[in-house]
Amino acid sequence: MQPAQPKNPLHGFTLQQILELLLAHNGGFSGLAKLVKLNCFSKDPSVSSSLKFLRKTPWARTEIEQLFIRQQLYLKKD
Repeated sequence: MQPAQPKNPLHGFTLQQILELLLAHNGGFSGLAKLVKLNCFSKDPSVSSSLKFLRKTPWARTEIEQLFIRQQLYLKKD
């Protein structure tokens, strides 16, 4: 059993939830591509292909997670 992480803003969010909240908040893939320069957001983007890339690329995942934290989207958890 993992210990609780009350001060970790990413705790309780899956990568898919993070990506979907970022897309909704930033106007879809075109808005997100302006903030984070990744081809998976600008060339034939989809949620599934973006998730596949982010899971395989730690530096890109870190950028997305940091944007999520900077925009305080973790406060929108239901």
